[in-house]
Amino acid sequence: MKRKKVTVIGAGNVGATAAHWIASKELADVVLIDVVEGVPQGKALDLLQAMPVEKRDVAIIGTNDYADTANSDIVVITAGIARKPGMSRDDLLQTNYKIMSDVAEKALAASPNAIFIIVSNPLDAMAQTAFRKLGLPRERVIGMAGVLDSSRFRTFIAEELEVSVENVTAFVLGGHGDTMVPLSRYSTVAGIPITELIEPAKLKALEERTANGGAEIVKHLKTGSAYYAPSASAVEMVEAILKDKKKILPCAAYLQGEYGIQGLYVGVPCKLGANGLEKIIEIKLTAEEKVALQKSADAVKELCSVIGVA
Repeated sequence: MKRKKVTVIGAGNVGATAAHWIASKELADVVLIDVVEGVPQGKALDLLQAMPVEKRDVAIIGTNDYADTANSDIVVITAGIARKPGMSRDDLLQTNYKIMSDVAEKALAASPNAIFIIVSNPLDAMAQTAFRKLGLPRERVIGMAGVLDSSRFRTFIAEELEVSVENVTAFVLGGHGDTMVPLSRYSTVAGIPITELIEPAKLKALEERTANGGAEIVKHLKTGSAYYAPSASAVEMVEAILKDKKKILPCAAYLQGEYGIQGLYVGVPCKLGANGLEKIIEIKLTAEEKVALQKSADAVKELCSVIGVA
């Protein structure tokens, strides 16, 4: 049986670490591509030399040439610049819009049948950009945000209750950022709703910490942002698709009326399998949750309008 092939665009911390997780799980052969000469080649070779230790048989190459990415099953896009001090959100948006447009088109030309997972920030707007540029059905362009946000929420819940992270499920809806909507009443520990285990004020604090999860890490690192959890989250999506798991994960998907939202990428529960996004799960929301989700969608729409992809 021929091994699957995954291309990771962007050999920075998130991209290189995603390649690491994919290889260590022996999910697929990996192509790491970047515009900077030498960086993807060096990181790929280093990673390849770890495989005998890890006892994993995968091919890993680094390249600057999209020809090497041909016929990938999945393309993970992490390319883009991080926000620098003094840089406005709009500046970041415009720069990453150009990068996303460029890499998406080149990757599609090399792998016309690939499923695309978008990780670049600002996430929802970049997923929308890729969707518009690629011209593919929504099933094949999915954004990674909710898996990461839920994982952060699960971490804090497990810490608070001193229980195994394996016992904790959590759901987060909406855009990736401070307008996200953590759904505590759908979050459980061994099937018990956390609303029964954590008092409201404490729960609110955990929800707020989740929404600011990325900023908290940036504050510690000072020069850079999170990459272990974001890359692991993208790879959970890769695995669900490659293994046709039919796994329900919160992802950014292009909504066509679901949750009352039309024509926008917003985080919702998605079933991922061999065809990519196989189903959007609609759950009943309270009036308050609906308002929060709409607010989140409005924030996404605003960013998309700035770059003309709304």
